[in-house]
Amino acid sequence: GSRGLLAPLLLLWALAACVARASEITFELPDNAKQCFYEEIAQGTKCTLEFQVITGGHYDVDCRLEDPDGIVLYKEMKKQYDSFTFTASRNGTYKFCFSNEFSTFTHKTVYFDFQVGEDPPLFPSENRVTALTQMESACVSIHEALKSVIDYQTHFRLREAQGRSRAEDLNTRVAYWSIGEAIILLVVSIGQVFLLKSFFSDKRTTTTRVGS
Repeated sequence: GSRGLLAPLLLLWALAACVARASEITFELPDNAKQCFYEEIAQGTKCTLEFQVITGGHYDVDCRLEDPDGIVLYKEMKKQYDSFTFTASRNGTYKFCFSNEFSTFTHKTVYFDFQVGEDPPLFPSENRVTALTQMESACVSIHEALKSVIDYQTHFRLREAQGRSRAEDLNTRVAYWSIGEAIILLVVSIGQVFLLKSFFSDKRTTTTRVGS
């Protein structure tokens, strides 16, 4: 009984311990603003930068990635989403910035995931010459499946947030349009009343003059 409970606990511990270093942040980027982030990376480390604009304007942002010497590794203008993978050429602090300086009045909500390094083997013996045991192979398969599930859940949450933002924006525009139409109808109705009143008043005045 205790061994049956110990195996899942060891599996969960292994899954938690084998996650590569990553920065996953969602932040607000005001109009005419620029936000930079810094990451210390060792030479030869494989890294991946993935970002997506969730809300704001045309859902676009400028992105720029520089190495410790200031050399631009990646630069894109007005992108809604993108992914870039590179291998660090030297030790040092790498900088990546998101810019909304081209927008004069619309702020953005930006999500990014910066992964540094690759996941280590689930088991120290995974790279050995001999084959994995049936239990080890099952744990590796579950580990890969759970990573895929986490990625899918993240993307679905981003799509849901983006769709909700667009729906709220559309709802606001419809509400303003309805209020504008109501005001126009009210003005037209009042204008028609005054026009008819003026017409009948002039007609009565003319009739009185003819009778006299």
